[in-house]
Amino acid sequence: MTYLIAGNWKMNTVGDEATRLAGEIAARARDLSRVEVMVAPPFVWLAAVAEVLVGSPVALGAQNMHWAESGAFTGEIAPGMLRDLGCRYVILGHSERRSYFHESDEWINRKVKAAYAHDLTPIVCVGETLQERESGRTLEIV
Repeated sequence: MTYLIAGNWKMNTVGDEATRLAGEIAARARDLSRVEVMVAPPFVWLAAVAEVLVGSPVALGAQNMHWAESGAFTGEIAPGMLRDLGCRYVILGHSERRSYFHESDEWINRKVKAAYAHDLTPIVCVGETLQERESGRTLEIV
């Protein structure tokens, strides 16, 4: 069995921090066995982090995506764009996306189907509310 350790950076890091952190994670991941490591930096750092991860065992993931191939969805990112950047994973259904942006199970389902159609592995977050995480009562497991 291989385990996945996924790091979602949320809305944290600026350029130099993102590439430095990616390099440190890549260096440490070389000695791991039976574990796959994935990082999901903010969208703006995907390309820079992808360059740092070339040749490393660390996979690149995205924090979210839209289900559409293209269109008038300002600020969104399409699954094909993520594949083009080298993403292998996409995290979907975050409690904050459900709470703040009112994403429904139907929307998450459409995203999951689009991820599979583009050879992206979806990591679907379920069973947690934003209020529970903020109160410290639960740990977000994706």
